[in-house]
Amino acid sequence: MRKIAVFLFALFLRGCVGEVYAQQSAADAVCGYYFVKDPFSKEGSQVKIYKAKDGTYEGVVCWVENPAKKPYLGYKFLKGFTYNSSEQEWQNGSIHHPGTGKTYKSYIKLNGTDQIKVRGYVGFSALGMTMNWKRESKQRKQEE
Repeated sequence: MRKIAVFLFALFLRGCVGEVYAQQSAADAVCGYYFVKDPFSKEGSQVKIYKAKDGTYEGVVCWVENPAKKPYLGYKFLKGFTYNSSEQEWQNGSIHHPGTGKTYKSYIKLNGTDQIKVRGYVGFSALGMTMNWKRESKQRKQEE
């Protein structure tokens, strides 16, 4: 009888770990490199989204099209995103636009397998702008 109880408990734990792993894997799906066109200047850049030590998701500039924008390399402009599995989106984050100096509330949602939809807004989501970022397979090399 005890062996059966131990076996059933082990199966239960395996199921719990599998569920946690599946949710973690879905949450990490946003991680990677993306090509972005600035909605104001129309200049291109590449950003890297990654999971921070505190478990939230952040993004930094890792390549710029305009050499004059090199000071922004490594700039963390996406902060504090958490994954909501029921909505399948990353929420409660912020996006800072260094050109305007403004910070906006933001959320991110997958748009197929090779794009994400990033929405920045003030107050309510209806008062904002949506950008589509295209996933890239690797980091671009910044020319000197």
